[in-house]
Amino acid sequence: MYQPSHFVEADPAVLLSLMRGRPLAAVAINGEDGPLVNHLPLMTVEDQGVLKLRGHVARANPLWRLLEDAPQALAIFQGDDAYISPSWHPDKTVHGKVVPTWNYMVVHARGKLRAMDDPVWLRALLEALTSRHEAAMPRPWRVSDAPADYLDMMLRAIVGIELTVERLDGKYKLSQNQPAAARQGMRAGLAASGDGRAGAVADAMARGG
Repeated sequence: MYQPSHFVEADPAVLLSLMRGRPLAAVAINGEDGPLVNHLPLMTVEDQGVLKLRGHVARANPLWRLLEDAPQALAIFQGDDAYISPSWHPDKTVHGKVVPTWNYMVVHARGKLRAMDDPVWLRALLEALTSRHEAAMPRPWRVSDAPADYLDMMLRAIVGIELTVERLDGKYKLSQNQPAAARQGMRAGLAASGDGRAGAVADAMARGG
């Protein structure tokens, strides 16, 4: 990932917050015919001081059969993003030397990826995932709410995966290289757009990202 110094976000707490808030990651490994990419929700877990990303794939998915030697993998977590119009830049009316750009927040997690074909491990993962994502529901669903025989069948149809994170890179491109007046104009334009993602980018810029 191209990473100018002014866009680097290195605070682990900030990066983990994005990963947990946007858990659907693009997981890439080198396949036989080039890059192989799957889109998977991943749960972040601290295991004895080591960050791990856990999820599962369908047993019919060929990905897990390629993980016998725990290859290097990349998981990409995409945060909010928004188009930046030149019309929001104060220099547009001065000399016109401004162009459009795009602001965004993204985290790359690199490490070894392995398959976890273990029903006990899988059951624990599903319970943890369910607890996390059902917590805000009025009547949270639990894994045990499903009939036992149906659950056993579903567990046999999936395989776990686990990425042991060796490196985290965060890129928060939020116009940090622009003067304060320009950033203020961009934030105002984003906030006035009425788009939820644009508003979130404006909030991130206001926090000094």
